[in-house]
Amino acid sequence: MIVTDGEQRAALAVVRSLGAAYRCIVAATSRGSLASGSRFCAKTVLVPDPLESPNQFADAIVALAAKEKASLVLPIAEAALLAILPARSRLLPAVVPFPDIGTFNALTDKQRLLEEAARLGIAIPAQQIIPDRASLGSINVHSLTYPVVLKPARSVGTINGGRAKVSVSYARDADELIRAVRTASPAAFPLLVQQRIVGPGTGIFLLLWDGEQRAAFAHRRLCEKPPSGGVSVYRESIPLDVDLLERSRALLDCFAWRGVAMVEYKRDAITGQPYLMEVNGRFWGSLQLAIDAGVDFPKLLAECALGEHTAPQIPYRLGVRSRWWWGQVDHIVGRLRSRRKPPVPPGTMSTSRAVTDLLLGPFRRADYEEILRWNDPRPFWNETIRWMGARS
Repeated sequence: MIVTDGEQRAALAVVRSLGAAYRCIVAATSRGSLASGSRFCAKTVLVPDPLESPNQFADAIVALAAKEKASLVLPIAEAALLAILPARSRLLPAVVPFPDIGTFNALTDKQRLLEEAARLGIAIPAQQIIPDRASLGSINVHSLTYPVVLKPARSVGTINGGRAKVSVSYARDADELIRAVRTASPAAFPLLVQQRIVGPGTGIFLLLWDGEQRAAFAHRRLCEKPPSGGVSVYRESIPLDVDLLERSRALLDCFAWRGVAMVEYKRDAITGQPYLMEVNGRFWGSLQLAIDAGVDFPKLLAECALGEHTAPQIPYRLGVRSRWWWGQVDHIVGRLRSRRKPPVPPGTMSTSRAVTDLLLGPFRRADYEEILRWNDPRPFWNETIRWMGARS
């Protein structure tokens, strides 16, 4: 099988999960990627960047699948999915275990997603939509409650016929909001200006196949990067909230979803109300935690896609913690440098506790290191070299 985006942490988790049972070929845009360093990677192939050259990337994956007689192609990042899904017929007989491109585009449109969620009674942040830069004057920026979150409707937008990755940002006041909108990339629009929900992050993770729920898992975030809210760097497995699980399943059913998905919420620290943040219709960054806790999503997805028998899910272990080591270093550095940035979410451990956990975590039996594995150490060294090179 072919696993794309070898630079991604999720790709490494997939290769570690499947490499013992399947021949895993990693496609990466550069040498020394995380997944290619794993002892479970059988072969690495360099391919064009799916963000910068989506057509060339798709052609390379099609050629690779034919050459290797691949039975399964697993795109990891959103840009890879956007490039590969339109070409899935060219990949046959290899299976791409995701919905069609129309369904994927619908789910990853945050504006449409939140409209569907509101219709189902799922709480969403108060928001206003800025269709383009010229529409800034259509909203009263001085009437908003700050800080606000500026969230592009799509994580991967289009610009001049190409694609660009756009990220979430914050505005502390009206002047900062105006500057941010005026300087935003055209790929960021429509832009959602949202109420900032302050509270702990919770993820509901699902595998749906042929109308059935094959697996479910939940975690809460302990530390994020940046510290004010972003990518999870330290997280813990928690019991499934039955209500959130049912609402998440109903939301995915609106899109006739088939495959894996992460439904992300934040609970308001004062009211306890969970608000929908987004849905990722792909493998997520903290995938390794689910596997360590007992829900092997890559294995289950591969079995579904290849028509193999999947055993019923057994209860997963609670209280399992997973740490992205260099991500937590960045979290700590961000805390030390932070001055005027939004405060960290309630429940985030103190900086001193984060430092202690970072240093002692690899030696605690209850904690798992996401990248650093003593029986598969090379990915961590590859990441360390890249991390240090980026700061030199």
